[in-house]
Amino acid sequence: MGADPMQLNGKKALVTGGGRGIGQGIALALARAGADVAVADLDIDIARETASKVEALGRQSLALEVDVAETGSIARMVDDATAAFGHVDIAVNNAGIISIKSVAELSAEDWDQIMAVNARGVFLCTQAELRVMRPRRFGRIINVASIAGKVGFPDLSHYSASKFAVIGFTNAVAKEVAAEGVTVNALCPGIVGTGMWRGEEGLSGRWRQEGESEEASWERHQKTLLPQGVAQTPEDMGQLAVYLACAEHVTGQAIAVDGGFSL
Repeated sequence: MGADPMQLNGKKALVTGGGRGIGQGIALALARAGADVAVADLDIDIARETASKVEALGRQSLALEVDVAETGSIARMVDDATAAFGHVDIAVNNAGIISIKSVAELSAEDWDQIMAVNARGVFLCTQAELRVMRPRRFGRIINVASIAGKVGFPDLSHYSASKFAVIGFTNAVAKEVAAEGVTVNALCPGIVGTGMWRGEEGLSGRWRQEGESEEASWERHQKTLLPQGVAQTPEDMGQLAVYLACAEHVTGQAIAVDGGFSL
């Protein structure tokens, strides 16, 4: 029998926004598949926590502090990961932010902040990662977008715009580097029970019906929006990230893990 095509033994990965939630789920999935993982986050303490979990799986790891809105910070992150591992094979650009406001409530500053992190940050990270991948003629770049980058949501016009931008950028760059051994894909999470949805400040809090608790709103939205009727998990996103890290001929795609929502 041949080797398991889903194994990433010997590969070196970098995950931004890897300290919690979807980023942590992806970092741990890559580690379970055999990759060493550099965990980058704006909060170095939670990056260290995830790095410790990677090491507990028997893989090498390091924690890096990064602000993906700052070019210099990104350059240091890529340089430090390359110095520690020798090279970077897989880069998951997951770091992002969200705010929930109607278009009437949005300020120009709100718009600019979302775009600076979610769209410009993915561009800057991809550019820096390609500098170390292209000379080796191998790389897997996975940009985390959203189902909100495929389907607009009320109160998320700025967020949706940033994620639509990530998908368009991903498709275009994939075509630029397609003959150089580098694939570039977008992973589009569906409804995941992290900060975007949960809590009084999340969508399930904002979209409560009269007399409804946040928990009841969360359950209702799962059942009404998702054909499968259940939310997705960070571990689900990790499964797709591992596949995309292995897939040689999948590039330029925006693949949703959303329980059938965007079919």
